[in-house]
Amino acid sequence: MISKIILGKGPKAVRRTIGYLFGPGRANEHTDPHLVASWNDFAPDPGRSPHRDRREVEAQLATQLDQPVRMLGDKAPKYTVWHCPVRAAPEDPILTDNQWAEIARRIVAAAGIAPEGDEDACRWVAVRHADDHIHIAATLIRQDGRRPKRDHDQRAVQREARKIEVDYGLRRLKPGDGTAAKRPTSKEHFKAKRLGQDATSREILRLRVRRAVAAAASEAEFFAFLAATGVEVRPKTEPSGDVTGYSVTLPGDVNRQGEPIWFAGSTLAGDLSLPKIRARLADTSPEPFVIPPGDPWHRATAATERIPHHLAHSGEHAAQGQLVALGATLDLLPLTAPTMARAELERAAAVFERATRSRVAADLDSAQVLRHSVQAIWRAPAPGGDGSGLAMLIDAALTAVAFARHWHRTRQHAQQEAAAEQALVHLENAYAQITGPVLAGLAQRSPGPQAKRRFAHHLQEAVPEQAERILNDPAFDALATVLAEAETAGHNATTLLDQALSQRPLDDARSPAGALTWRIRRLGERHAPSPRAQAANARSAAQRPGTRAHTAVGVPPQQRPPARRR
Repeated sequence: MISKIILGKGPKAVRRTIGYLFGPGRANEHTDPHLVASWNDFAPDPGRSPHRDRREVEAQLATQLDQPVRMLGDKAPKYTVWHCPVRAAPEDPILTDNQWAEIARRIVAAAGIAPEGDEDACRWVAVRHADDHIHIAATLIRQDGRRPKRDHDQRAVQREARKIEVDYGLRRLKPGDGTAAKRPTSKEHFKAKRLGQDATSREILRLRVRRAVAAAASEAEFFAFLAATGVEVRPKTEPSGDVTGYSVTLPGDVNRQGEPIWFAGSTLAGDLSLPKIRARLADTSPEPFVIPPGDPWHRATAATERIPHHLAHSGEHAAQGQLVALGATLDLLPLTAPTMARAELERAAAVFERATRSRVAADLDSAQVLRHSVQAIWRAPAPGGDGSGLAMLIDAALTAVAFARHWHRTRQHAQQEAAAEQALVHLENAYAQITGPVLAGLAQRSPGPQAKRRFAHHLQEAVPEQAERILNDPAFDALATVLAEAETAGHNATTLLDQALSQRPLDDARSPAGALTWRIRRLGERHAPSPRAQAANARSAAQRPGTRAHTAVGVPPQQRPPARRR
């Protein structure tokens, strides 16, 4: 159940609010508007007065509501109307008028508008527009001439809404911490529907601004990328000439007067204000950042694989910085993906956005390798080659998102935990769409039976409890291919296999051979060690107990989050 509080001001605020509540709506969305409850239970109902002119009844209702305010005259407060829409989820059962009336009474009591049993409380009405929502409107002067005590009324209403969800068997929303991006208004939703758009202008702009931030290496690039994606930008310039903010709009998105509808960056999301963007783009490390050599897909994958370690062992600020970088990675991945997987990756990025923000300030310096590597991938003319680079990175991202979910859960960040959970579902779907063709291509180059038997024998010795699953996995031929190619490049295949097995658990993997394929592919494409180094590695591996260990890197089993499936 979603609620939102809107304050109205001006001498005609009450009349204007009542006119809207009983009118057709801005897009004819109001269906049978009528009272379900009021402060005295017998207020005039413009929606149920068939023998009287509706406007006359609206005026009468507004006059009765506004009476305590008018009695104060010039001493009336600036804001005189408290307006709170309350909406159930689409899948919730349809509530009766009596049930909505009881919900309205609980909401105004929780907000301090009309505490239970207070006969001198504010006057209020609850108007039902459709099956799924009501609007509560109240005047902000009590009938005894005092102002209501409504400190932190939005939080109080949300707490009561969570209780109402339990009592009425409604969809239970997660409590927030005030860091969520602003939701589109009903007006914006209706406009998008009328124009045949899947998303509102606010949501489209937020996605494009986030992508521009993720891709840009400087403020100038950020604004250039926005322009390249069709976003019109209006900088906020001070008299000194300094740019202190910006607003964005989509071409053709205009109001009734034909004027562009502008959104300030901070109204899209708290972390998209210009000062916050500048902080993301700035390099605050005392040492100049140098991009490591090598394949950017491998660098990005390696950096993503280190995120679980940071979340388990680094400080809060560094961990939050890793989540911001992971979110930026997901923002850019759809631009590098094949068409078939793009929609799922876009959904994953959109929902994971909520998991990138919390009350913890982010230390962004620790995630520079990931940020710059993903930018290099995005700028590459032919990113990912045969798709294995993208598959490797999504494989690592799946584990990172699972750890993000656990990190938020342990800190009781309910909305962020739920966002990470949703992102996992979409990433799993994208992973399946991307890996199928890549694994099939690798399997066509599978080595002969003798090499396969040798690899199978080592698997049976190294991980006897997993060997049967790996060998029966349809992706085993692809795994054999990358092992054989690694040997051709000068690697010791059994050493690589031990390293891959030690990275993360395979118990939960839908395709254990597929998971090993991406690990071996990344390890095998590194420069092959010298013969002396290979011999030393072999002696070291033979002396190490538990070379088949398969726990998450750097994370004790008791600190490991619930496993994710892939």
